[in-house]
Amino acid sequence: MGNGAKAASKRERNAKETKVAKSQLKVNEQAKDIQCNICKSTFLKTTRAPALTEHAANKHSKTLKECFPTFEEKK
Repeated sequence: MGNGAKAASKRERNAKETKVAKSQLKVNEQAKDIQCNICKSTFLKTTRAPALTEHAANKHSKTLKECFPTFEEKK
């Protein structure tokens, strides 16, 4: 058996072992459960208060509580 045949058989073996890549997009979309009351922008549930405060101040010139009244920092 020559080197070409070894390479071909190794490619075939590896092709059987590869798994189909799954997209993270649907999971990320479902994880967006923080919503701005003013512009309705959504944020991932892992978003922290400083990022939300920055959004409120820069986009709307408002406070965190005005834009996200139900937001509570998880500890």
